[in-house]
Amino acid sequence: MTIWLRIPVAIRAVAAGLAVGLVGTTSWAALITANTRHLPRIPWAVPVMALILAAWWHYVAKGRGWPGVTAGARRLSGRANGVPDQVWGPALGAGVLGLLAILLLQGVLARLITLPQQRDLDPSKYPLMTVFAWVVMSALVAGVVEETAFRGYIQGGIERRHGLVLAILVTGSLFGLSHFAHPEVGIVLLPYYLAVATVYGLLAAATNSTYPSMVLHAGGNIFSAFSLFAGGRSEWQLTTVPQPTIWQAGVDASFLASLALFAGAGVLAALAYVALFRASRAALLEQSRRSATQLS
Repeated sequence: MTIWLRIPVAIRAVAAGLAVGLVGTTSWAALITANTRHLPRIPWAVPVMALILAAWWHYVAKGRGWPGVTAGARRLSGRANGVPDQVWGPALGAGVLGLLAILLLQGVLARLITLPQQRDLDPSKYPLMTVFAWVVMSALVAGVVEETAFRGYIQGGIERRHGLVLAILVTGSLFGLSHFAHPEVGIVLLPYYLAVATVYGLLAAATNSTYPSMVLHAGGNIFSAFSLFAGGRSEWQLTTVPQPTIWQAGVDASFLASLALFAGAGVLAALAYVALFRASRAALLEQSRRSATQLS
């Protein structure tokens, strides 16, 4: 433990976050691979992963279990803190506007560079309910594990020592690089993952909780999966049919409209985040006043 504490905070945060994240994501990857090969008509991997995820959550995010000496550090790093009722609305609203701005940004980037096509399993090979169960569990794993690992362990540790800007830059870069395991994901999508990390990272910083970003992350993954299966639209694409780049077709009205829409959504998202930080501060002050009143 003494040697561990001598390591710089940023390195400790990254190492711990990647470690706990790998445990969760590789467990599901192994299970879903086995399920597609053995008894694929029955989504038996889902209940197994539910048990693993519950144990992972209690240990990694809630700080339960041995060794007790690390329990406090795990709870702090997990950032699984409650969110006041009056903050949930502003948090989800800001997050949705942020994700909308990112989607519109991708509409602009798609006219500047050719974005890759997302690949996944062929849903026609499996029963509909099996695919549905896999999609929901995949979204839960992504939301719970990735938000705890990246916005909790990594961002939280760096944020407390070095500030929010560096924390989001490091977290976003690692978040993007971690998706390079998918063969279609490359360096051209790094701005997309940096933007996503900014949306989720600001939510975590404003609320000091991973819960709002978990909800949006899991919900967004479910929507993206079914959008891909039903229409072939990748999660980083605004439309299912790729449009020619401006280098091929020139700057046209469609591109200018995309720029205007992205700028408008970006401004609205920025204003929503300002309102969220204010709402969080007001809720914290109100909580402090209530605590002081009770003590007196």
